[in-house]
Amino acid sequence: MTEEPKLYGELASWFHLLTAPEDYAEEADQYRRVLLDACDPPPRTMLELGSGGGNNASHMKRPFELTLIDRSPHMLAISLRLNPECDHLEGDMRTVRLGRQFDAVFVHDAVSYITSEEDLRAVMETAFAHCRPGGAALFVPDWVRETFRPSTDHGGHDGDGRGLRFVEWDWDPDPTDTTYVADFAYLLRNADGTVRVEHDRHLMGLFARSDWLRLLEEAGFRPEVIPAEHGEEAGSELFLGARDS
Repeated sequence: MTEEPKLYGELASWFHLLTAPEDYAEEADQYRRVLLDACDPPPRTMLELGSGGGNNASHMKRPFELTLIDRSPHMLAISLRLNPECDHLEGDMRTVRLGRQFDAVFVHDAVSYITSEEDLRAVMETAFAHCRPGGAALFVPDWVRETFRPSTDHGGHDGDGRGLRFVEWDWDPDPTDTTYVADFAYLLRNADGTVRVEHDRHLMGLFARSDWLRLLEEAGFRPEVIPAEHGEEAGSELFLGARDS
């Protein structure tokens, strides 16, 4: 991982104006169904690695009992306000060890900040160490190498007297490596009407589908690719790793 983007540090208080919890209902429903179907017996406890502002957790805490891990104390504080009934712990998804296992492990788009194969393997080993036999881990990268395309997006929300609008530009300066760049421009409107502009560069990981499947198998999982069903992400790929009993 590289230096933390502004969004997860100095601009963290704006996070839910960029990406709101209610926007995650549809995709969280698919993640929940995939994990319920993959685990035997059905899962009750779940560990989320790289839980961020808790948007997915706000939908998945029913029916799961959630433990949320993130390396940013700013993001944990935001998630705690949204999900006070969940356990929140500071830790790095590559190295954290809690000394116990869960029925399911979930890694949403925080895994897209993993930029080397060594670190991606470490995340999968963390997931395997915390996944009970008969359980499963679900990984949701933004892109795989085969589906990546330069693209732009925009959006934002208003709330508490403030507002945020953003433009996102995904592009790949070097198609021979395992990274791409997501450049964000934020327009931040304060309650007094003043507006400022911030640029935030996110260095993201980009791996081939075959690398995902190989690394999951090397970590001990039985891997599977599942198409995403939801909204703008339809056609992207989820990676499920089942841990045999």
